[in-house]
Amino acid sequence: MPKVLDCLVNVHFGEREQPAWMLEVRDKYFKGPQSMYRQVDLAELIDEMDEQGVEKAILMYSIVKPSPTALKFVEEMPDRFALAVNGVDLLHPVSSLRELAALVHDLPVAYTTVGPSFWGDGMYPPTDAVYYPLYYKCAELGLPLCMNTGLPGPPIPGEVQNPIHLDRVCYRFPELKLCMIHGADPWWDVAIRLLIKYENLRLMTSAWSPKRLPDSLLHYMRTRGRDKVIFGSDWPVLPMRRLVPEALALDLPDDVRDNYLYRNAQEFFFGGRSAGGTAE
Repeated sequence: MPKVLDCLVNVHFGEREQPAWMLEVRDKYFKGPQSMYRQVDLAELIDEMDEQGVEKAILMYSIVKPSPTALKFVEEMPDRFALAVNGVDLLHPVSSLRELAALVHDLPVAYTTVGPSFWGDGMYPPTDAVYYPLYYKCAELGLPLCMNTGLPGPPIPGEVQNPIHLDRVCYRFPELKLCMIHGADPWWDVAIRLLIKYENLRLMTSAWSPKRLPDSLLHYMRTRGRDKVIFGSDWPVLPMRRLVPEALALDLPDDVRDNYLYRNAQEFFFGGRSAGGTAE
């Protein structure tokens, strides 16, 4: 079985009661089971990872509400887990970015993330200057930044997640390693055009079933985008047991499939290091 690096995994859902909009996403959008937001058992997660060939998983971790589960998993199995940090306060960035830099220094942080539709009432597109301190700090640290693109599942404004906004961001910050996450529906063609245009840009298919990816993206992956598209599940919203077999069934050459499932993420998020953090 090919190696897999799952770049977006949630282990914090069971730590606290979920807000109403998260319950609505589970019930109406993903039509998931009630158990989707239960507390995660480490052994159960590792079993699913081993079964599907997932060598390493990147766990979501918030500055605002740190996840003890994510920290515990990283501490117990540093060879299997890294962190993705969200929650930077864009309106009061100085102390928040200092905290981000400290976390990057002290913990195995693979990237930081922000969802334009999920803060500030969805009124700030990525071109707004409120993001610039974050862009600068990520470029300075060499830390990849993942940004939600595509219309979000919850009933909140989505226009700010049109990937066209990243055209100006990539132009102004060519040193920034930037990745679109959660696909780019319904703006896939815009996203693909931007991937062709900018060397520092990637796309992660987290929260998307591989069998539902558009033909245009698969064609791009087979041709000019062999090193540009990255796998992520958004587990447990979409389980690895479903997504990895779907990814393996895609009409992709073996090397393109391996890039998608492992090598592209290894290079982009770990700088050419192996998934365990050691030089290859």
